[in-house]
Amino acid sequence: MVNKNTESPEQKQPLVKPGIKPPPSKVQMDDIARLAGVSVSTVSRALSHSPLVSAKTQVRIAELAASLKYSVNVGAQNLRRGQNRTVAVVIPYDSSSRQHVSDPFFIGMLGSIADALTLQGYDMLLSRIDAERLDLAAQYCDSGRAVGVIVIGQWRHHDQLNELAARHLPLVVWGAELPKQMYCTVGSDNVEGGSLATGHLLKTGRRRIAFFGDTQMPEVAQRFEGYERAHAALGLPMSEELNVVVPFVAEAAREAVKSLVAKKIAFDAIFACSDLLAITAIGALRDVGLSVPNDIAVIGYDDVDMASYCHPALTTIHQSIEVAGRALVDALLAIQRGDEALPNHLPTRLVIRASA
Repeated sequence: MVNKNTESPEQKQPLVKPGIKPPPSKVQMDDIARLAGVSVSTVSRALSHSPLVSAKTQVRIAELAASLKYSVNVGAQNLRRGQNRTVAVVIPYDSSSRQHVSDPFFIGMLGSIADALTLQGYDMLLSRIDAERLDLAAQYCDSGRAVGVIVIGQWRHHDQLNELAARHLPLVVWGAELPKQMYCTVGSDNVEGGSLATGHLLKTGRRRIAFFGDTQMPEVAQRFEGYERAHAALGLPMSEELNVVVPFVAEAAREAVKSLVAKKIAFDAIFACSDLLAITAIGALRDVGLSVPNDIAVIGYDDVDMASYCHPALTTIHQSIEVAGRALVDALLAIQRGDEALPNHLPTRLVIRASA
C-alpha cells in the first residue's frame, strides 16, 4: 500500500537546516544547495523554473534564495546558454593625464562602435578602468556580463593585454601593432600618418617643427617614427628640444606652447598627435600674439568633426573612425566565434585646410 502523504527526500527538508547559519560572504548556488539538502543541479533547475523540479520544491528553494538575498547572475546564465549579446567597451583612465571621455576622438569612436554593434544585434557596455590595471577588463567576461571586450588604447601596458589574450579572453584593442603581440589590434597606419603630416610641413618650407605627444604611448611613438622618417627622407636634421612631451589633454598643449615661447625656442610649425591638442595649440598661439599659419603652421591627427569648423580650419591626418568601429566589432565577433583575427592597419590621408 502506498502512503499518498509521503514526500520525496528533497521535499521533507526544512527551509533552513537547524544549526546552520547562512554564510556571511556572497551566497553562491552551492550554498543554497547545501542548506536545502539538495544538489546544485536541483537548485539551478528550480531557479530556472524547470519542469523537472516539482512546483513545491521550486517555491521552497526560491524562498530560501530570497532569504539569503541570492540573485541569479543573468549575464552568466545567458552566456552559458549562448544568449548574451553584450560587448564591453573599455576606455582606460590615466590618473596622470586625466584624459576625459568627452575627448572628441573618444566620442566619435564610441558612436562608431555602437552603430556597428547595433547592426550586428549587440548591446554595448561602456566602462572606464584604471590604465594601470588593464587586467581588470577580464571581469566583464568572467562575470558573464559580456561576450568580449574592446579596449580603446594600449596606453603603456602591452604586457597586461598580452596576459589577457593568453587567458583566451575575446579581446580587440584599438592601437598599434607591437612586437610579440598576442592580441588583435585595429589601428591607423601611424607611421605613414606621421610621415604625411611632417612631410607636408617640410615641403612647404617649415624647418623647426615641434612634435606634441607622449612617445611612451605606442601609437604616438609610431607617429614620431613617421616624423623622423620625413626628416631623413629630405636629409634634414631634427632638434631634440622640439620633441615636446604632451599627454592627450587640451591644457597640456596650451602649456607646451607657453613653455616654448617662454624659453625662446624657435619653431615655425607644430605637429600635434590629436586634433584636440592642435586646436588648443592654435588658441594658445593666438594668445601670445602668433598667427596661424603665417607665423606657425599647425597639423593635427584624427580629423574629428570640429577640425573643419575651428578657425583657421585645421589641416590634419584623417583616420576613418567609421571604418574603425566596424573593424573592431568584426574582429571581436570573429574571435568570439573561434576564428582568427589578424591585426588590421587602416589607411591614413592628409587633409589640407587653412592651418597649414
